[in-house]
Amino acid sequence: MKSKTTTLWFVLAASLFAGIWLCQKFLPPATPANSNLLPGLRAADLTAIQISPANALEIAAVQTNGAWQLQKPLAYPAQVAAIQSLAQALEKLVPATRLTAAEISSHKNSDADFGFENPQYSLVLQAGDQHWQLIIGNKTAPGDQVFIRVVGLDGAFVTDAGWLQLLPHSADEWRDTALVDAVAATDWIMITNGAKAMEFRRDPTNHLWRMIRPLSVRADSARLDFALQQLQAGHVTQFVTDNPADLSSYGLQPAALDVWLGHGTNFDAAVHAGKSVSENSPQLYARREGWNSVVTAASDVFTPWHGAVNDFRDPHLLAFTAPVAEIEVRGENHFTLQQRGPNDWGVVGEKFSADNETVQNFIKLLAGLRVAEFVKDTATVADLQGVGLATPSRQIILRGTAGDTNSVLTQLLFGTNTLDRILVKRSDEDSVYALKLEDFGRLPEAGWEFRDRRIWNFSETNVTQITLQQNGKTRQLLRTGDGKWSLADGSQGIIDPRAIEQTLQQLTSLVAVGWVGRNITAPEKYGFNPGNLQVTIELKTGEKLSVDFGLELPSAQTALAAVTLDGERWAFIFPVIPYQMVAANLTIPPNAP
Repeated sequence: MKSKTTTLWFVLAASLFAGIWLCQKFLPPATPANSNLLPGLRAADLTAIQISPANALEIAAVQTNGAWQLQKPLAYPAQVAAIQSLAQALEKLVPATRLTAAEISSHKNSDADFGFENPQYSLVLQAGDQHWQLIIGNKTAPGDQVFIRVVGLDGAFVTDAGWLQLLPHSADEWRDTALVDAVAATDWIMITNGAKAMEFRRDPTNHLWRMIRPLSVRADSARLDFALQQLQAGHVTQFVTDNPADLSSYGLQPAALDVWLGHGTNFDAAVHAGKSVSENSPQLYARREGWNSVVTAASDVFTPWHGAVNDFRDPHLLAFTAPVAEIEVRGENHFTLQQRGPNDWGVVGEKFSADNETVQNFIKLLAGLRVAEFVKDTATVADLQGVGLATPSRQIILRGTAGDTNSVLTQLLFGTNTLDRILVKRSDEDSVYALKLEDFGRLPEAGWEFRDRRIWNFSETNVTQITLQQNGKTRQLLRTGDGKWSLADGSQGIIDPRAIEQTLQQLTSLVAVGWVGRNITAPEKYGFNPGNLQVTIELKTGEKLSVDFGLELPSAQTALAAVTLDGERWAFIFPVIPYQMVAANLTIPPNAP
């Protein structure tokens, strides 16, 4: 048995040795796993690339200072992303198999059979002193792989064919379609818009734009920033010609629009826009400064750059560049608002606190004032006297520090009315503007309008009764427990305890929508008549809280109301939902006993 076993093991070993010898002698060596086709190639180090497509012009690009430029068949900025995608694909390219030189030579017409005689592409890659040359042959029969020869290496390789889609067939596929380079650092702009020339500078501190030519005025920063974004997002839709015989035929000599961009003392980029490609076409001809190529681009990319000088001026009367801590209003009603802490404002000389939301809305209202007309760019003393600005009817002074008269941020001077406009001037500018009279009318006129809108605050558990008076009749509602109500002796009618409790809950934290009058001496003006509804809430402490209802405001679905605060009679707009619940549940019907 032992002799037979030994013989069997000897035969198996001999067979294994013979198999290994045959594989090594006659089969091509397998490509090591994860062995790149171009070892040593790093996409980030690539400095030049040359591509020769079959039956097409050679395409060559070089990298200089991090930017790729086409050199052949023409000089033009290249698409960095397209080149990087190809370089990264080549860096990671792994052959599926390798064909030895013997296998290649075994074919009678090997170069023709594998596609190396008339290759699809020839590539030359360079990274510093290193370079690689590839010849791209035919695809394999299934079409999902391709034969490649690396010059300097024996045999050939077979790789996945997917990366071939990254190869350009013409230079246009690798040309940069941007109209301008990045604009983030742009801090000066010059526009030649027909016969007009305008120049703008960005303030390095607040980043707002200012026009410095032909006028020295505030510029429309939002418009210019949007125009820059549109321009950067715009792209070439077609490369028309690289050797235009006559730029004037495209409306580019002179151009209908020139936009020059720079940073500091450096010129960065410029683009010139010409005429429309055809009548009613959404495309127009354009050209990048420094390049002869005429291209087409969407006309709306350039729309924000067209306009008259005043179209590029700041349409807002104010542009806040620092927080406001004090607002002084001079005029028929002189008052001053001062910030006393975060979200805490006061009216100088008044006992009550100011309503922070109302103050913030006032500041937003000022910031939103839009110029209806640029009346005069340089007003003389005589001009100001003629329009009531030498002795303004109202002034609004904004300060950055409460109580510091030297911390003026800006000062508005309001003059006379003209039709539906009112003239206004900033103390720090020579220009005279006009505002719509309705916008001016929204500005608060008196300090009492800023009173804290909270009227009272209590818990429904502290309520003992509610007294209703209306049309000469009185009804008393007694709270006998949580959600429990009854009519007092002498009061008649039908009540819904649940509805009364829900209405009371709406009244516990009463906040005015807005104040409309202080120390009102003519109550009938606000619709307060003896027969109107009065609601009085009595607390366990004996305190009574009363509110009278006046003129209804149908469009607002509420009404005016009045309360006594600190011994003064105040009229206000009642909040909508509480009013609707009061009207539904706390009124005395006209036919009630």
